[in-house]
Amino acid sequence: MKELTDLKRYSSPIVTPQALAWDGKQLWMSSRDLGVLYRIELNGGLKIVEEIDPPGVVWAGVATDDGWRFTIGKGWNDDRHIYRYTTADGFERLFSCPELTGSYLSFDGQHLYLSQWYNERILKMDGKGNIERDINVGAEICGHTFVDGLIYVLRGQENKDIPNKAEEWRIARLDPRQESPDVEDLATIPFASRSLTFDGQRFWSNHRAANQTVAFEVPN
Repeated sequence: MKELTDLKRYSSPIVTPQALAWDGKQLWMSSRDLGVLYRIELNGGLKIVEEIDPPGVVWAGVATDDGWRFTIGKGWNDDRHIYRYTTADGFERLFSCPELTGSYLSFDGQHLYLSQWYNERILKMDGKGNIERDINVGAEICGHTFVDGLIYVLRGQENKDIPNKAEEWRIARLDPRQESPDVEDLATIPFASRSLTFDGQRFWSNHRAANQTVAFEVPN
């Protein structure tokens, strides 16, 4: 399998960049360590244009048809909940993640999709947090996004319990319209990625440990 090449690495304007999402014009990004959400302009580099104070650590986000959805961790146990956000109304808690665990988000135009990293699955959910479908991707998940009706997902192993073992990630693709989707690996990711979004031309992810945000294209 090929490794991604032609990566465009940007110095992140924030430390430990975590959530990353595209709203059609700009990137939105969170800092894991600062617990702050930012709106980011692309102008030769990445420039902060707005700073937003969320009610917890923002682990993931996605733009929907009625505002943003964010996975936010709260409390000593970092319990995960889904919030809606609009500029007019601020943050509104909608529901808790199943088993209070969940991270990355994507949106197909009608439904929210929430992944659970160590459960190796993506959950299709209704507006009240009920699970409509469970898609197993066969590996840990550190990001996913919709492109032309298909889900692109970052899957692999964090290897956090293996001393001196680097993280291993691949970008894969699946068709959620299939009853039992085949997960096709497309390329290996040469960095410890966090989050995945698509701006209409390029994919974006964070290399959190290096304080970088990375743009790339996926081979056909």
